This record gives sequence, C-alpha cells and structure tokens, in this order.
Amino acid sequence: MHVVVNAAQSVDGKLATRNREQHRISGPEDFDRVDRVRAAADAVLVGVGTILADDPHLTLDEEDRRVERLRNGRAGHPARVVVDSTGRTPTDARILDDAATTYLLVSEATPTERREALTEAGAAVIVAGDDDRECVDLTAGLDILTDRGIDRLMVEGGGEVIYSCFAAGLVDELHVYVGSMVIGGRNAPTLADGEGFIEAFPTLDLVGTERLDDGIVLSYEVDGRS
Repeated sequence: MHVVVNAAQSVDGKLATRNREQHRISGPEDFDRVDRVRAAADAVLVGVGTILADDPHLTLDEEDRRVERLRNGRAGHPARVVVDSTGRTPTDARILDDAATTYLLVSEATPTERREALTEAGAAVIVAGDDDRECVDLTAGLDILTDRGIDRLMVEGGGEVIYSCFAAGLVDELHVYVGSMVIGGRNAPTLADGEGFIEAFPTLDLVGTERLDDGIVLSYEVDGRS
C-alpha cells in the first residue's frame, strides 16, 4: 500500500488552536489541491479525534472528479477509514452515511456490543490487533485494507495518527501546506504528536514546492520508502 500524508499547519507547526478548535489555515487553491489528492486515493484515513471534533464527511467536493472515478470503474468517493481504538465514533456521525464505504479500525478492547452498534449504523468494523491493548495495530489494519482492495491511502490526521503512521514506518509521501500565520500554544496539536522520537528519526527528501493562496505546499518523499 502507498501511504500519502497530507496536512495544513501554521508557520509554527500547529494544526489547530490550543483548545483543538480548527482554524482555517489554507484557502480555495489548497482546498482544490486536497480534493485532487483525495480523488487519486482509494481511501482517506483520520483518527477518531478528528471525527469527534469536526464530524467531517470526507467525500470529494468536485462532482467532475466523482464522475471521472465512476467512469474509471471506481467508487464515486474514496472509502473512509477511522482509527478508533475503543469504538468512540458516534453512530450518527456523517461518515457513516452511504456516500462511501467506511471502515473503523478498532482494538480488541472495543466491546462486542459496541462493534455491533457501529456495524448496524453502517460501518465495516475491523479489529486490528490480537491482544487486549487499547490501541490499533496500524500495520495489521492496513494489511487488511490492502486485502480489501485499497492500494493508495491518504492520511489526513490528526497529529496522533500521523505520528503513529511514521512510527510504524508506513508513510511514503508527506505533503504539508504551511499557512502564513502563527497559532502558538504549547498544548496545540502539531503535525506529529504522540510520544515523539528520541532516535531513528524519519528522514525526508524535499521533492517539490508550490505556492498556493498565501502559503506554500512542501512535498516530501520518505527515505527508504519511495
């Protein structure tokens, strides 16, 4: 599976404010770029924190791109994937509608009755990992998704999920829009949160830059992956 991480951050590396409220960092030109990246993907992945904070739909904005996918024998919208260790996704979340297939990657710690409720609400629940830890085995989960026909995955955040993808050695590309603003806050989410690296830091090759709106997109390939 080819994994592409995409994010928008402030100049000081923040994805959102210190109270984790989203702030518009990019503009129309970058929104269109993100929609193109989504259209090229088989699935879009976020963490459950994004679902709880923003209730996103994670579908394509441009109808022409949806039609083009259908003409190519693909689903109109990419599948949606949520990393949700303990099954906290609300059963009325927008991503559980019938616009696209939605996979929930959960751990063994998610109660059976909760899995059943989420399945009834429209999710395809995947238990990723075979122990009782309250965390998802991302490598196992992505292997299962590969078996279900997902070859190109777009990861949209948040910072905990992005860090986990890097820590598991799963990322092939990183695209970061850097907006011209400072958000600040020692507790504001960053591009890669989690425990952080103290050695064996992932290294990147800068392969492209593009000015959009009042910011810049930095495109990287991950050393040893591409």
